[in-house]
Amino acid sequence: MPEQHLKPKKVDHERLKELVREMLIALGEDPDREGLLETPRRIANFWREFIEYDPGKLNTTFSSVRHDQMVAVTGMRVWSMCEHHMLPFWCDVSVAYIAEDKVLGLSKFARIAHKNAHALSLQEKLVADISDDLKKFLGTDNIAVMAKGEHLCMTMRGIRTPHRMISSALDGQFRQPETRAEFMALVNAS
Repeated sequence: MPEQHLKPKKVDHERLKELVREMLIALGEDPDREGLLETPRRIANFWREFIEYDPGKLNTTFSSVRHDQMVAVTGMRVWSMCEHHMLPFWCDVSVAYIAEDKVLGLSKFARIAHKNAHALSLQEKLVADISDDLKKFLGTDNIAVMAKGEHLCMTMRGIRTPHRMISSALDGQFRQPETRAEFMALVNAS
């Protein structure tokens, strides 16, 4: 499969600035006061950087590698935004695969995780999307993805309780108890 470079979505920066200004007024604030003058631009800049994130090349694989054991990469911290409340959540993402005829360049795991995190999403969707990308690039269903994270929509609003949410996407050999246990042991050891 050739190198892939995905085009990010485009953000309407000017419209976002207008909307933030309107939101400040709706919140009872004066958007023309000194502390808020640049707030619409700053927030529009954040959303542009977040949504238009470019992960670079995602699919650098190496063939002719004789390796039929598990490869795991753990502890990749990514930030995303809850699609229900538009508040941030972070996840420590761990991935593993069992190589068949190719391996993926190490930095590509983080690039794939970040690419999928830069969207309005849910943690369950995030792990599923990372898994789907890895299956596509590696040409195997022997993929495991786990994310442990905290969602500010629960920590700072509503019930206001710190927590850890854990979600996973396990396919192929990772659905077998022994392989699943080995993956979980590697994740918990890191």
